[in-house]
Amino acid sequence: MTRAPARPPRRVALLGGGFSTDDDGLLDDWLLGHARGPRPRVCFVPTASGDAPAYVERFLNAFRALDCEPSVLPLFRRELDDTALRAFLLSQDVVYVGGGNTANLLAVWRTHGVDRLLREAYDRGTLLCGISAGANCWAEGSHTDSFGPLTYLRDGLGLLPGSVCPHYDSEPGRRASYRAAVASGALPAGWALEDGVGALFTDGRLTEAVARRPDARLYRVRAGEEGEVTERASTCRPLRG
Repeated sequence: MTRAPARPPRRVALLGGGFSTDDDGLLDDWLLGHARGPRPRVCFVPTASGDAPAYVERFLNAFRALDCEPSVLPLFRRELDDTALRAFLLSQDVVYVGGGNTANLLAVWRTHGVDRLLREAYDRGTLLCGISAGANCWAEGSHTDSFGPLTYLRDGLGLLPGSVCPHYDSEPGRRASYRAAVASGALPAGWALEDGVGALFTDGRLTEAVARRPDARLYRVRAGEEGEVTERASTCRPLRG
């Protein structure tokens, strides 16, 4: 009897830093350590920033120095037809989504069918990751400033159960506003990342948490039966240069 081939693990990495914010490269090195195969193909998707040229240049400068094959997927001046776009995305080992506006990111992806292609890539074992909006997009909902003031967004690809809040320690009002959204039920329980943290999820479950700063934390944030909010810090392995 012939067995069906084993399904590859489906993985999402949430980043509280990386090439765009840090000079030490620790989180990017950690990320590439989880990529499949030697010299992985890493595609940067800068949609949330409107494909900002300086952001793209910073990615290319950082990842050309690493043992990988970097590329960029622009959508505001799209060059690939549907067939080529699917082939390109499904050939990647890592899809790295940049920060910016989460709501705009999701809208543009759906217009071009990128949301469906990323789900397919995820099921095939491509490591999906990102920072800020690029972390928010994978969950069912997120905490965002996409509309100006900090608020909740009950939208996302839903590959990661629950919600995500980035910049938990570095932006005024983030912590209180996210806790209030979870307490009220506006957002489901989720994960709050302080800057400097990396969190890897395999098939929706946290399998590794790391930190480039000794005081950086990843929190599981939940609402209790009486509406009180609890935070549970996950143990983060320190990254060393």
